Amino acid sequence: MSTLKFCSVCNNILYPKEDKERKVLLYVCGNCDHQEEADDNCVYKCEITHSNGKRSQILQDVAVDPTLPRTKSVRCSVCNHPEAVFFKATPEGEEGMALFFACCNPSCGHRWRD
Repeated sequence: MSTLKFCSVCNNILYPKEDKERKVLLYVCGNCDHQEEADDNCVYKCEITHSNGKRSQILQDVAVDPTLPRTKSVRCSVCNHPEAVFFKATPEGEEGMALFFACCNPSCGHRWRD
């Protein structure tokens, strides 16, 4: 992953910029005319880690998240509600991704994985 880069001429920070004609990523100085090609296409990477307590809170709120996709092709096995949100996640202690569902019925809150 990239770290902050600084201009070799004036020591100011370099900013990522696309060269659309050559289709390459450049780092350019905002102070002088110095620019250099990036050795990696990654400009920013954010890794979020949660403790077990925070992870369970996220799962409780997932059914009311308007950004998650919803489906009417599954029914909750507890309340028989016809709508659920779904998302992919890596189960704790396992490798690979799994598909998780959460019932959209506010009085139910049942969650399951496929």
